[in-house]
Amino acid sequence: MSPNPDLLLRDPGIDHERALAETGQRYLIGIDEVGRGAVAGPVCVGAVAVDLHALTLLEGVRDSKLLTPAQREALVPAIRSWGTACAVGEASPDEIDAFGITTALRLAGRRAIAELRLPGPDADAGPARGCSILLDGSHDWLSDPAADLFTVDAEALTGMPELPPYPVRTLIKGDRSVLTIAAASVLAKVHRDGIMVTLHDEHPQYEWVRNMGYKTAAHSRAIAAHGLCRYHRRSWRIQGVQP
Repeated sequence: MSPNPDLLLRDPGIDHERALAETGQRYLIGIDEVGRGAVAGPVCVGAVAVDLHALTLLEGVRDSKLLTPAQREALVPAIRSWGTACAVGEASPDEIDAFGITTALRLAGRRAIAELRLPGPDADAGPARGCSILLDGSHDWLSDPAADLFTVDAEALTGMPELPPYPVRTLIKGDRSVLTIAAASVLAKVHRDGIMVTLHDEHPQYEWVRNMGYKTAAHSRAIAAHGLCRYHRRSWRIQGVQP
């Protein structure tokens, strides 16, 4: 189903959360990722858990791509106070190279979820009354894939955290329509940008403070001049550079 165009024009609300609360569900975990398409730096996944029985609107929160850096940073304390539990998980460039971006996203997402602590017994009360996970996008990269001859045994290789027995659902443009996902996107973006600013001090030639590890003309010129460093994703096809 295509996303409702009207939802893309307004700030995210809590209609989805209210609908879940009416079914008797207690908690929702909103998930969003940042850095999937970068050529350097980690991929980060934000996770925000909310109590559906005590949820209020949080003004100013939108999809992180629609906010300025200053706006995103100013929202972080409010998001952390608003959510029942919040976390950001990472997967490193080495892990992306070793296992591929989809497995790296799963690893980062499960690391984030493993840090969440939901109070009370309701989170374990079963899918109808407990907790579910809502993932931005159309692809569930958080759950275990169907096993086949080409599946990487990520649990053995990386210590993949176990996913709690919560239903996982996806929603296209969820960061535009669901406040809990939008909040997760802001946390993940601020966290990852902070990492890239720190790494810029170590490798200023790549101008990561400007491009955050994404491929830009200036970043490409710097790679051509200086080669790759250990924070680049060497398994990726970066134009003009042999891995």
